[in-house]
Amino acid sequence: MGQFPITRLRRLRQRANIRDLVRETHLHPGKLVLPLFIKEGKNFKNPIASMPGHFQLSVDQLPEEIKSITQLGIKSVMLFGIPSEKDGLGKMSYSDHGIIQKAIPVIKKAAPDLLVMADVCFCEYTDHGHCGVVIEHEHAEVNIDNDKTLELLAKQAVSYAKAGADIIAPSGNMDGMVLAIRHGLDDAGFQHIPILSYSVKYASAMYGPFRQAAEGAPKFGDRRTYQMDVANSNEALRECALDISEGADMLMVKPAHTYLDVIYRIKETYPELPLCAYHTSGEFAMIKAASEKGWMDEQKSALEILTAIQRAGADFIITYFAKEVAAWLK
Repeated sequence: MGQFPITRLRRLRQRANIRDLVRETHLHPGKLVLPLFIKEGKNFKNPIASMPGHFQLSVDQLPEEIKSITQLGIKSVMLFGIPSEKDGLGKMSYSDHGIIQKAIPVIKKAAPDLLVMADVCFCEYTDHGHCGVVIEHEHAEVNIDNDKTLELLAKQAVSYAKAGADIIAPSGNMDGMVLAIRHGLDDAGFQHIPILSYSVKYASAMYGPFRQAAEGAPKFGDRRTYQMDVANSNEALRECALDISEGADMLMVKPAHTYLDVIYRIKETYPELPLCAYHTSGEFAMIKAASEKGWMDEQKSALEILTAIQRAGADFIITYFAKEVAAWLK
């Protein structure tokens, strides 16, 4: 019996330089966004135990960190603030003296061309750890005053824009948040500032390390009353449609690795809008933990998963692997 002929596709895979030539999906440092945790205080860089390689940074440590980021070719960061004072309304999130308001000018001075995205939410700033104004709760059922929260979200967004944020990224999943923020920005003269909405944010188990890093875990109940059910995907399309109608410029899916089907469906439905995927702290920590035990190859695993996220339809990815990937790709 004769040897089966080698197919054209197989021949294309036999040499590395040809494989690179015909590769359909390409990771690039410029498509990765690095989250930064900035905490009130001076002269510290606190390691985050559940997120190896990441730190809570005081503002004075930012210039050195930003220098290392830009040298790797990373062009965007997402900021999360940890205030020294918390209250029921998260007032420090929209104070002119808030931690993010102080951090943005320092970052812009160190790297004027670095794209600064500012997460707009209240979980890090409230004493109860929820993403809005709590009016009552019973065990896991938490009732949020949606309209009051919208007013405060608009104030927070405008405050970040005044400080120099390039992109406003609301993540609290309040109904009407994009419209409220759009009106707030426009009325304050920031019509040019785009909104990257966490349109599809699931009530996921993948946020644990982040909540430690940002010191924003709920003190009671959970967030299932305002974040999405992990079993739903049609709902994701409806959430995106609402945000688009309210003026969202970019959409996001969070988490990313465990929701590739959702990323694909959204990109197929709304191909004209940039789509971000957030590779979360839990997804990052799982790879790190497995690689530390020798169960997985960290570099190969991270690159494969991030490539899959982009292949599914993400135009850019927020990931805690941004620095490592940028170094590997060099």
